Amino acid sequence: MKYKEFETALSRLEKIVGDLEGGDLSLEEALKLFEEGVQVSRYCARVLKEAERKVEILTRNEEGDLESGPFQLSGQEE
Repeated sequence: MKYKEFETALSRLEKIVGDLEGGDLSLEEALKLFEEGVQVSRYCARVLKEAERKVEILTRNEEGDLESGPFQLSGQEE
């Protein structure tokens, strides 16, 4: 299972959770969906962790220390 976009994977995970919470599945169907949900959840966690690393790199100052401050979009004035 491969997703091109995080949002697609997250949407699928939400659907899986909804189906599991519905309780209208056989045990076999529920286990299969649960397994898929774990895989999708791990994928989403990896994508989020990578995004966090990129933000950290981009927010380091010239000395290499992290700087905190308000997030601003490119081209946005302070």
